[in-house]
Amino acid sequence: MKTAIVKINAVRSINYRTDASYHLSEGQNVQRSIAASPYPLIKVKEVASDIFIGNRAKCVYVKDIKHGIPFLSSSDILKADLDNVKLASKKYTPEIERMSLKKGWTLISRSGTIGNCAFANAKHAQKLASEDVIRLVPNNILRGGLVYAYLASKYGHSLLTQGTFGAVIQHIEPAFVGSIAIPKFPESFQHEVDDLIQEAARLREEAADAMEEAKGKMRRFVNYSFIKKFYKTGWVSSKDICNSLQHRLDPPALMNDGVTTMKEVTSRMKSENIANIKATVRRPGIFKRSYVTNGIPYIKGSEIFLNNPFRRCAHLSRTKTPFIDEMILKEGQILITCAGSVGNIKMITKEYEDKKAIGSQDIIRLSSDDELYTKEYLFTYLQMPFVYDYIQSMKYGSVIERIEPFHIESIPVVTPTKDLSEEITSIIQRYMDCTYRAFNAEEKAISMVEQEIEKWNKH
Repeated sequence: MKTAIVKINAVRSINYRTDASYHLSEGQNVQRSIAASPYPLIKVKEVASDIFIGNRAKCVYVKDIKHGIPFLSSSDILKADLDNVKLASKKYTPEIERMSLKKGWTLISRSGTIGNCAFANAKHAQKLASEDVIRLVPNNILRGGLVYAYLASKYGHSLLTQGTFGAVIQHIEPAFVGSIAIPKFPESFQHEVDDLIQEAARLREEAADAMEEAKGKMRRFVNYSFIKKFYKTGWVSSKDICNSLQHRLDPPALMNDGVTTMKEVTSRMKSENIANIKATVRRPGIFKRSYVTNGIPYIKGSEIFLNNPFRRCAHLSRTKTPFIDEMILKEGQILITCAGSVGNIKMITKEYEDKKAIGSQDIIRLSSDDELYTKEYLFTYLQMPFVYDYIQSMKYGSVIERIEPFHIESIPVVTPTKDLSEEITSIIQRYMDCTYRAFNAEEKAISMVEQEIEKWNKH
């Protein structure tokens, strides 16, 4: 049982909070660690020109980018791919400027999952974010990258989550973030950490540009202009039913934009099902998870799309987890979520293999050794909107929707030219390299902050 003696002055300094969750949190230990700093302590509000949550407003969502602005939730800010997000109406969204993000800000999740941080790069800029995201605008007192690395560290996370309140949906407030103590690190240290964070941001921008370049080449190759508008009514022939996977009769399987588009695409372009190329599709079996503090990083389906899932992910026992070698995520694997949120795509970069991380059984693994249908080409193709819609037509289940490996094997893949395959492969390899280097740069910066703080408490 945890106990603590709390002085009245300490209660006064935190707006008279007397709840045990605050005073017995890990944040209390972290505060003592920070107090040992050989450098002056200042408040986060002193290193920011503003700390705010943006506009509180009901969002009206649209589907056409012409009428909408990408809108990021508190979980979206942590993702590598910022394109596949909801669009908020330009017409009906008030105070757009107040909700817009800018490069160089530190973004902090404030509702539900508390205290996760992202450093805004050029791809965040001009997108909107919900009121569940705290924006910290740095001034020139401390370098912006250093402020971010401090708050994103295990010490900063403990301090951020200490201010949690709320009985149902928990929150933190900008004022609390502003009250957190931060050491005034030496300028040389700030410069080194900031350079690494800025480099990580630049590399993520470059990775996003490469991804968009590959998708652009794929869109032009498939040529969307011929696709007819499909309406959710009409006749379905018995031949369509017989040719459909599992011979399903339900409208989602037959009256689906992806099904119709795929039919038209493959009628005019040569294609092969994934089952007929040199590819392997598998999903690990269900296993009992034994959680430990320090073990094998365990990545869930919702976590694989984060820039860095390792700092907050769960860990499994090395001795009690079966088939570890089969479940280790390997560089170049294409992951497809197959339960709950179905059909989202991720290609594994080298940091997962470095960490010897394993993935959930709710993720299908796709590997390809085909010289024409390369893993890079498949990764790009599977992200096409009509392919995503096609995968949605295969879902089954009344409570938790699912797909199986044989569904993925049945997907027709448009046959590329040799030149296109090589071009896309080269671009995606550049994307993977930038992603890996960005991860390492940011991880090094945050680790530098953590190691510096640890030194203070060894003396």
